[in-house]
Amino acid sequence: MGSPFQNKVILLGVSGSIAAYKACELCSRLVQNEARVYVAMTENAQKLVCPVTFECLSGNPVITGMFETHTLGPLSHISLTHEVNLLIVAPATANLIAKSAHGIADDWLSTALLATTAPILWAPAMNPQMFLNPASQQNIETLKNRKHHFVGPAAGNTACGEIGIGRMVEPVEIIEYADIILNEPKDFVGKKILITSGPTQEPIDPVRYISNRSSGKMGRALAMEALRRGAEVTVISGPAREPLPFKAELIFVRTALEMYEETVKRSPQYDIFIGAAAVADYRVADPADEKHKRNGATHHLELIPNPDIAKKIGEMKRPNQITVGFAAETHHLVDYAQEKLKRKNLDLIVANQVGGENCAFGSDYVSAIMITPKSKDEKPELIPKSELTRRIFNRISEIMNKK
Repeated sequence: MGSPFQNKVILLGVSGSIAAYKACELCSRLVQNEARVYVAMTENAQKLVCPVTFECLSGNPVITGMFETHTLGPLSHISLTHEVNLLIVAPATANLIAKSAHGIADDWLSTALLATTAPILWAPAMNPQMFLNPASQQNIETLKNRKHHFVGPAAGNTACGEIGIGRMVEPVEIIEYADIILNEPKDFVGKKILITSGPTQEPIDPVRYISNRSSGKMGRALAMEALRRGAEVTVISGPAREPLPFKAELIFVRTALEMYEETVKRSPQYDIFIGAAAVADYRVADPADEKHKRNGATHHLELIPNPDIAKKIGEMKRPNQITVGFAAETHHLVDYAQEKLKRKNLDLIVANQVGGENCAFGSDYVSAIMITPKSKDEKPELIPKSELTRRIFNRISEIMNKK
């Protein structure tokens, strides 16, 4: 499975905010993700970043004026905006947002915003008071009502020295949001999905714990695929290395008991539960309040079972609710997975072969097989986690349509 931006045409509009320097990284990331990028700059943006920079980064002519001579043609604000798959405005100033909200077209970029039929994604950047001004808020609301998309702004220190909401979000967040917008189909719109992700940590004493090698990559991949397909997503995550999607609701826990409590409490509100976390099967019976000091003697730990989250959700689930589990096994993959599928009352289980060269933890690839109560004999396949998540949601969609 290639990049979601492969063969996509992106028009990047850059307006006159000091955050224009961040648009350079955004342009570079889009190109690295195999998008074809064209950049249009307002007159004020050109005073902050040289157009040649974007020409080098994008590999295409940069549009700097309505009547300039370039290879895109004299009516590029019409022809190009009909060709693009997504128009991103980053940074988006209060002025450009206001012009677009009121249908003003007095330069190339504002004209293109009126002419395009492609989705439009705004990444605002402005002084906090300008952003909070009722006029700006009304303009943003007007554009949202026209199905325009907004990402940010973020809170923090702004270039003017004030602290508040107004900073343009980082390019990685804009890329993620653009990825979600571009994806089709949106076959999970209206569905609420709860995902557990990452490892858990079971304390031995204040500084030591028992854990596992889960990185959280599968949880992130599942959350991104769910968001791409239009779902409302909540992720309950242990302390994973992999960052989770910005657009998901994120709940962070440490131990298996904390994850159990959060999941059981929330699961009745969701249409689909996916238990992708590598939850510790056992915890230390009596963690020490102080750090255990090495004294040369043998140190024994008493381990007691943690509650089985997927099994509990399977017991609680409503008739139309779908539950999906994971099984990481070193031996007898299919047999153990089928047993877990039945015991935990799951609609689907994803069995991962772990150990040795096929260890899935921390890898972008996984040797996996999907099993349902009606599955025929199948064999594990080594595939990218991104492709596996796409297949998982295709299978969930089939199950959903039969319920």
